[in-house]
Amino acid sequence: MKGRVFSSAALIAAMLVLGSVLCFAKDYGAWLKKVPQEDRERVNPYAGKPEAAAAGANLYHTNCAKCHGENAEGRDGRPSLRSEQMRNATDGDLAWILKNGQMFKGMPSWGGLPEQERWQIVAYLRTLNPPESGSSNSPVSAHETGGRR
Repeated sequence: MKGRVFSSAALIAAMLVLGSVLCFAKDYGAWLKKVPQEDRERVNPYAGKPEAAAAGANLYHTNCAKCHGENAEGRDGRPSLRSEQMRNATDGDLAWILKNGQMFKGMPSWGGLPEQERWQIVAYLRTLNPPESGSSNSPVSAHETGGRR
C-alpha cells in the first residue's frame, strides 16, 4: 500500500512538472504580442556594422550568457536565441524585450544599459540567426510585413 501511494504521488508530481514545462514552452514568445507597433518598427542604427556586432558579442557574454549560454543555445530552461522565432523578430522587437524584460518568465530588464549597448546586442543576435542560404527568409522592412519580419 505504501509503495502504491508513493508511486501515485510521484506520477502526479511528474504530470504537474510536465504540464508546467509544456505551458511555458507554449507561451515562449508571447512577449512578441506585447511589443507596441512603434517599438516593433524601430530600426537598429548599428545593423550590418561588424564593429557593433563585435561590441554586442562582448556585452552578450558579460550580461546574457549566464542565462542563455555561451553559444546562445539556451541554458537551465532559458530559451535558445538561435531560433526561427528570433530570426523572425524585428530589431525593434528585440530592443523592446532587452529594455523591458519579462520578469515573470525570468528575463530581466536591461533598461539600465545605455540604448547604444542594447542595439549592439541586437546587432550581435542578428549574427546568430542569419537568413538561410538560398531561402527567401531575407530581412524585409517592417512596413512590408505589417511590422513583422
